[in-house]
Amino acid sequence: MTNKMWGGRFSSEPAAIMAEINTSIDVDSRLFRQDIAVSRAHAAMLAKQGIISAADGKAIARGLDLVLKEMASGEFAFKREHEDIHGNVETRLRELIGPAAGRLHTARSRNDQVATDFRLWVRESIDEIDALLGAYQRALAEKALAHAATVMPGFTHLQPAQPVTFGHHLLAYVEMAARDRGRFAGARERLNECPLGAAALAGTSFPLDRAMTAKRLGFARPSANSLDAVADRDFVLEVLSAAAITAVHLSRFAEEIVIWTSPMVGFLDLSDAFATGSSIMPQKRNPDAAELVRAKTGRIVGALQALLMVMKGLPLAYQKDMQEDKESTIDALGTLSLCLGAMTGMVDDIRPNTARMREAATLGFSTATDLADWLVRALDMPFRDAHHVTGRIVAAAERLGVALDALPLEEMQAIEPRIGAEALRVLSVENSVKTRTSFGGTAPKNVRAQARRWLKKLRSKA
Repeated sequence: MTNKMWGGRFSSEPAAIMAEINTSIDVDSRLFRQDIAVSRAHAAMLAKQGIISAADGKAIARGLDLVLKEMASGEFAFKREHEDIHGNVETRLRELIGPAAGRLHTARSRNDQVATDFRLWVRESIDEIDALLGAYQRALAEKALAHAATVMPGFTHLQPAQPVTFGHHLLAYVEMAARDRGRFAGARERLNECPLGAAALAGTSFPLDRAMTAKRLGFARPSANSLDAVADRDFVLEVLSAAAITAVHLSRFAEEIVIWTSPMVGFLDLSDAFATGSSIMPQKRNPDAAELVRAKTGRIVGALQALLMVMKGLPLAYQKDMQEDKESTIDALGTLSLCLGAMTGMVDDIRPNTARMREAATLGFSTATDLADWLVRALDMPFRDAHHVTGRIVAAAERLGVALDALPLEEMQAIEPRIGAEALRVLSVENSVKTRTSFGGTAPKNVRAQARRWLKKLRSKA
């Protein structure tokens, strides 16, 4: 039997298709750094506890360093007959240092080993994604500060609602990204327990120092239950959930970029750096970067769905099904990183067409609510009555085919005689956004203050 990790019980080779479906090295070779770090920590602990000799501990450490060097340089030839990253590392270690390599697996199982490896990999990925989210937030906040007073239409139901500023709109995505970072941070805190030492499922009779290996690998503590330690993939599900929500946020903004860069809307321009052309239509500039971010969201959401389906029917403890946790997760988090980089680049790149934005903000009688508010303040009218009166005034403007601020005063007074000329002043889009000074509102002074607050916070974190 060629498989020295588990072959003693078996008298014949597995079927070729069994070997094919069982092998995971094509995916988990990505975890070589984590696997070697885990093995180094485990060997050091075994030697300290007197479970293996100091000489064997040093030989194992020296051999693992050589394996790491070979893998990091690309010299190492991963072999599918060794099944997974653990088998490849251990087999090469035996070639380098001899029988002492066989002592490395004392008091551990591939079950706790892979759980530890993957926690380390996911933890590092969280840190990388958090940095990318921070860069995305900074780009948004800087653009928001520059366009704190740039008026544009705000939408509900994709219809003009009330005027807002472009800076205010961008800061909404800063807030979303902050929640995304919070979800990743919470997932990181909960995953930061070390499964190593749980062995196959029941712990071990060897006198381990699990606190030592946990500390050496940067975990906050060892996991408290050996069954849970090897059976848990909540840490992957949580991170994929955070990734899926983040991707949905990116996709929503990407959708707006696609719509707003259309000549029919014309709110934004993207440079050639983030657009492509057509093989047949020479005039085309397509916002493909935004479209691809929008599309790749499906891959990230799909990874979460896939792992939920894997885990939903699994009894305790480890099952081979759980080998399917890595491929889609590695792809999803890599895809999210790519999308974040692309979105940050587009935020830096986009150039708002301020005149077109302002023009669009005047459409659809967008300052009608300002008139209703004026009726409440100036005439002490109950808001429901003011809403009704304003609706009649909007209908009159629509009948005459004019904007609300171009409707003759006498037409308004025919509906509500107490309306004076001062009411006309509230109907400009600039006045509308200027008066929205409530906390969280779109007033330019609010936007500047919020953008500066975010930039200060983000710089201090960076």
